[in-house]
Amino acid sequence: MSVWAELPFAKNLRDRRFQALAAALLLAALAIVVPPLPLTRSGVSVLAVVDITGSMNVRDYASGGRPASRLDTVKAALRHLLPELPCGSRLALALFTERRPFLLFAPVEVCADFAPLDGAIAALDWRMAWEGDSRISSGLHRAVAMAGELDTDLLFITDGQETPPLPANGIPPFEGRAGAVRGLIVGAGGYSLSPIPKFNDRGRETGFYAETDVQQENRFGPPPADAESREGYNPRNAPFGGAAARGEEHLSSVREPHLKALAAQTGLAYAHLDGPDLRAPLLAAATPRPVPGRLDPRPFLGAAALALVLAVFLAGALRARFTLFTPSRMS
Repeated sequence: MSVWAELPFAKNLRDRRFQALAAALLLAALAIVVPPLPLTRSGVSVLAVVDITGSMNVRDYASGGRPASRLDTVKAALRHLLPELPCGSRLALALFTERRPFLLFAPVEVCADFAPLDGAIAALDWRMAWEGDSRISSGLHRAVAMAGELDTDLLFITDGQETPPLPANGIPPFEGRAGAVRGLIVGAGGYSLSPIPKFNDRGRETGFYAETDVQQENRFGPPPADAESREGYNPRNAPFGGAAARGEEHLSSVREPHLKALAAQTGLAYAHLDGPDLRAPLLAAATPRPVPGRLDPRPFLGAAALALVLAVFLAGALRARFTLFTPSRMS
């Protein structure tokens, strides 16, 4: 008889192996018959509006050690956001240019429709713009109304550069109710001024916009407070002065004070796009919405059964090795 057989815990070990195999059999049976368990989790329903106007081509981000445009960085952040949203969450996608958003598709579920969502975001391009203007204030106001009609929160991503510049009387009034639609304005772009790439009719980059290529001042509406001190001022014929406007509108940076003012006007939150993480600021600003879900325990039950079986066979292998290398004695 081997030394192993005479050890006092050998019988207990055999009993435990039998118990482990019985438990593994029970778990395997449960993995076959147990149905998924219903549960409720918190999700979001969001309309994402992406600014695709010319200043979003400014390359003041970096990706893989190379310069990256604001639009490409926004697309990467949205694609990174999709798998981080809880299943059951819904996302609609719209473009912004000129003075209004254009809805590409209504809210769809982010898990079931992940592939078309990801593909649509990856395909966003500045060439989809139908006008060159960028009236951010008007576009945001209409995006808030659109989100209200879709019964979603709003994620509005832009650098905040108005083209043409705002008139002297500032932001146009908001006709909605502040806070009626929750959501987040995301400011894209660096804080330092950068040149705006210029493209020809074939979409090829030909350089950068110069001061004379861009409207430097909005001369519609009442003149600014300093108009009377300008050269060539005439209250009737030259209320804005006689000289051409000078400025830095051909250069671009994130217009954060303007975007924060719009956020305060509409009751939205504001965050700057510093990296790919949009999940935290979006979930903090969005409305938690209960969405039905389910928890499937079968993979966990099957894994537990497999672990028990492996543990039994491992114990048997260790016992055989111990018996092989331990000298036996006659009883």
